[in-house]
Amino acid sequence: MERSKYFHIWLGISALLIAGSAAFFSVFGLSKLFAGAALSVVVMAGSLELGKLVSAAFLYRYWSAVSWFQKIYLTTAVLVLVGITSAGIFGYLSNAYQGATIEFEKQSTTLTYKEDRLEQLEDDKVYLKDELEQSIASLPDNYITAKRKLREEYNPKVLELNDQILDVKQDISDLKVGLVQTGVDVGPAIYLARTFNTDIDSVVKFFIFILIFVFDPLAVMLIVAFNQALVLRAEEKNSLPRQGTTVNSEKKKRWWEVYGERKPVIPKIKILNKLKKESKVEERKLGKGGVPIEEDI
Repeated sequence: MERSKYFHIWLGISALLIAGSAAFFSVFGLSKLFAGAALSVVVMAGSLELGKLVSAAFLYRYWSAVSWFQKIYLTTAVLVLVGITSAGIFGYLSNAYQGATIEFEKQSTTLTYKEDRLEQLEDDKVYLKDELEQSIASLPDNYITAKRKLREEYNPKVLELNDQILDVKQDISDLKVGLVQTGVDVGPAIYLARTFNTDIDSVVKFFIFILIFVFDPLAVMLIVAFNQALVLRAEEKNSLPRQGTTVNSEKKKRWWEVYGERKPVIPKIKILNKLKKESKVEERKLGKGGVPIEEDI
């Protein structure tokens, strides 16, 4: 079956991009985990990522030539490094998710507090009005001046509560607008959480686990596939004839072999005629009586 001439190039580019992306996310994820020595972790993790890919390629190319100890150790090392890379990717994506949702969660908490505060202020306002009405009702009808003084005492308190309620309502409105703007970043997660009747964190963890189970293992397998394509391509090139030469796997067939016939047998008559011609030539050279004819010089 004819293979694409440039497929191995696309395979190599794909393997390089996926492996490079996995290494980038893993290295920076591990550097966030060990923030105290970020540069050292980047160098160490980057070296391990390169060693993992080279080890996978080495195992494919020289599997039959190395000892069982090397096979077991290198295979174990590759699998462990795949796990470490996946953990680094998980850390990187978790940090990115927390960075996107921390403001959302902060605003949600503040909004809950403001709503509780608004409810408390409204209850205080109702209680204050009820207290004012009860105080006025307890006075006789002819105590007009006393009733007016009571109203004057309670009015500033009511006005102060009204101002506080207006401020809290304004804060709540601003927080709701901010939540709409911030929720755009995590909107799909919020929608999925509502669809499956769960919280946002569970949805995000589920998707991160799916990504890490596919990401780095796919990168390693593509590296192996790329080496396989190179080996097969090299074998095909070695089997092809060199430039300027022709391949004759079989001897050049003669005309009777082309048509599936046997080698023709020369008739005896032709042989006898050939012998007669040769004898006549000899007689001419000898002359009569068997005496050689002298040739003119």
